[in-house]
Amino acid sequence: MNDTELRTFLAIVETGSLVRASKVLNVTQSTVTARLKALESELGQTLINRQKSGATLTPAGVRLRRYATTINDLWRQARQETALPDGFSSVCNIACEPDLWPGLGERLFGFLRRHSPEVAISVWLGSGSEVAEWLTSGKSDLALSYQPHRQGRQTVLELPPDRLVLVSTRSVGPIRFDPAYVFVEAGEEFGRDHAAAYADADTARISFNSAGLGLEHLLRFGGSAYLPHRLVGELLGAGRLHLRPDAPEFNRRIYLSANETALRAWSWFDACMTDLAPNRHKV
Repeated sequence: MNDTELRTFLAIVETGSLVRASKVLNVTQSTVTARLKALESELGQTLINRQKSGATLTPAGVRLRRYATTINDLWRQARQETALPDGFSSVCNIACEPDLWPGLGERLFGFLRRHSPEVAISVWLGSGSEVAEWLTSGKSDLALSYQPHRQGRQTVLELPPDRLVLVSTRSVGPIRFDPAYVFVEAGEEFGRDHAAAYADADTARISFNSAGLGLEHLLRFGGSAYLPHRLVGELLGAGRLHLRPDAPEFNRRIYLSANETALRAWSWFDACMTDLAPNRHKV
């Protein structure tokens, strides 16, 4: 088994066809077929059902897919690290949920750029489930997320929570029955607390599962929404948004997870955490 055979297998899975896989890999269909047969012969299992309608996974193929994806990601990372140019000692692969990048992921990135010029940095933005998968598979070394991820050998730190505040594009207006209110999803705990605090309020006509999208909507069309204070602080200072101080506030927990193997090699990590989150604690 080699990485070429695994990459060919994954290309067939992703495209659903040996013909389309050959185009993606820029090789002939016979080459794709030969690589797949070699892989199946080595494993002693049929991995792909070839049909006129396309290629589908056998049960053995389903089981291999997860391992093949992990092996492919780790091999890509290994090549990245071993190919580092002179002057770089290591790579830090950061995974981050998109709503945590402004004001938090950016600070982590900025610290590394300023204080650890010998570290090459790779950033991956993705959903909570993608972040968890990348961390577990080894594709990322460090993860910022709204859920703690400890599925392998990870150290998990709870950072100071997001302060969720009600902001509006108007300086005055209703708090509980604003027809332009936008509901921005912020986790199960927020959902429960928000429902309890606004039990008598109407259901929001517009909702988003992203604070970034919710903020973009407010700035474009107006209205009010609960958003992380770190995301709207500058806009409040500039008068583009207004804080509704009489409205209840909520918190959303934030976690930083790090692979312990990588952590032991990072001389910069403690100083970075002191700068980023002096009130952190291990969970």
